[in-house]
Amino acid sequence: MQKKIYVTGMDDDSTAAKVDEAVKAVAGVASVVSSAAKCQVCVDFDESVAGIEDAINNAIGSTGVIALG
Repeated sequence: MQKKIYVTGMDDDSTAAKVDEAVKAVAGVASVVSSAAKCQVCVDFDESVAGIEDAINNAIGSTGVIALG
């Protein structure tokens, strides 16, 4: 499943790279692309993995960025 997650606090490419690393570490995530310019994180993940959306949001939050919605 692909999902766009809008975020606040991702002000530069360095922070976007940290978000990419954190989200890639979540089991079940196939790919992730973060864009500071668009304030969004695009994630492709296996929706059959229990709790994966919460895990992705927690990974984003662990970098100091806030996932919206």
